[in-house]
Amino acid sequence: MRKWLNEPAEWTDDAASLTLVTEKATDFWRETFYGFTRDSGHACLEPVTGDFSASLTVQADYQALYDQAGIMLRVDETSWIKAGIEFTDGLMHFSTVVTRNVSDWSVIPLPEATPETPVSIRLTRHGDAVRVQFHLGDERWQMARLCPFPVADAMVGMTACTPERAGLNVRFSAFQIGPPISRQLHD
Repeated sequence: MRKWLNEPAEWTDDAASLTLVTEKATDFWRETFYGFTRDSGHACLEPVTGDFSASLTVQADYQALYDQAGIMLRVDETSWIKAGIEFTDGLMHFSTVVTRNVSDWSVIPLPEATPETPVSIRLTRHGDAVRVQFHLGDERWQMARLCPFPVADAMVGMTACTPERAGLNVRFSAFQIGPPISRQLHD
């Protein structure tokens, strides 16, 4: 059953998609570099245990610095991963933040992407490791991150944040949770 963490005032959900509009100054971040902790981002999450793969497709009208939308895996406020599109330095990036008491941040520039580009994201947990992958359109899945993560019951689902503004319109579709994909990293 889905549960909101920081439910936005404006959202709709049907069998095919979840849409939302972000509120002002929403974010997930802990300490590193900026020296602050934020746990105010919007996330619609479902419980998961053991190994699994979760995937979704996201589109949004990214415009302002740090506009972001994607997938989140969360144990609690100190252990979580968010991965998806983040608008920074004037273009869309595939962004991953892994938090284990403090946050780290990695980005992959996507100069060919526009706000209309649907981005698919897949997160797979195998024991104490999580693999983050993405693709644009019909491309093959590209690995963005392989990282350690606690073996614990968690929540996974859709997330969106706008640290610098309100009003990011986001549409999530094709959200699913199932058995983990193969552990094979390379074809």
